[in-house]
Amino acid sequence: MKNIFRKAFIAVFLGFFTLFSLHGRGINEGKTGNLTIYSLKGSPGVAMIRLFEEPPSIPGFQVRVEALAQADLMAAAFITGEAKVGILPPNVAAKIASSGRDLRAAAIVGTGMLSLLSSDSSVRSLGDLRGKTVEIAGQGATPEYVFRKILSSGGLVPETDVSLGYSLAPPEIAQSLIAGRISLGLIPEPFATMARQGRPDLISVADIQGEWMRAVDQGNYPMTLLVIDGEFADANPVAIDIILDRVSSSIEWVLSNPIEAGSLVEKHDLGLRAPIVTASIPQSGYVFIPAVEGRSSLEALFRVFLEFAPVSIGGVLPGDRFYHK
Repeated sequence: MKNIFRKAFIAVFLGFFTLFSLHGRGINEGKTGNLTIYSLKGSPGVAMIRLFEEPPSIPGFQVRVEALAQADLMAAAFITGEAKVGILPPNVAAKIASSGRDLRAAAIVGTGMLSLLSSDSSVRSLGDLRGKTVEIAGQGATPEYVFRKILSSGGLVPETDVSLGYSLAPPEIAQSLIAGRISLGLIPEPFATMARQGRPDLISVADIQGEWMRAVDQGNYPMTLLVIDGEFADANPVAIDIILDRVSSSIEWVLSNPIEAGSLVEKHDLGLRAPIVTASIPQSGYVFIPAVEGRSSLEALFRVFLEFAPVSIGGVLPGDRFYHK
């Protein structure tokens, strides 16, 4: 219902803007500013691919969309004030906000998409991991701490009962599983799909998303957040509403058009091949959940970070201001 009202408001606003423009008047008296909407290569870029193909039309702004290669580059852009709208992992966003920067979570745009893949015939359940080594995509990030929580809840002590490796990036984990250089890997989409296609005999050990829900008695864990600079949001509420509407629409379109989405991802050079993108979309956890509505799932994740690595979110749960209304 909220999205319906937002869309109606945006349509009315743009209509009035056009009318005033015909009389030589408009926002900022005809002046425009540059606005870059940032995403990340890989799965977050897939969710926003319609914006790459057709950037939002926002009165008063020249808009471009850019994908950065790594989350730390995105974090640096928000810390310096260069970025106003973009994608971050939840813990990184919380840590920046805890430092005093007015960074706000606007919407959860990706939830649990991790798979624990095995070529080891002796591993068919979490209990079989005792004495094994699992390569994890993302030391100090959501995959590591989701997995630590799941292991602990299952009676396994991370680093004692199960060794955790962090030497490989997600594409390398996929390739290493395919080649048989490793036998166990925890990786997100679309790299889990890449690994399965390259080696069909890989099996999924447990349901990571289901195990998380049992461990924390909450819904799926957020993986990616659309975040906004608070000062920019306060000064440009209509621009933010338009962006949120377009991101939501992009995600809906991607879920309904996986073949076309794969083609666009390859066209815009987001680092993924079209067939892999298309095959991975149903497992990729794309959602659009306003942050205020997803607060309980975010806080469940943040509490796990506090349990295992408090510094990773700045040592405290984000307060009310973190959640854009």
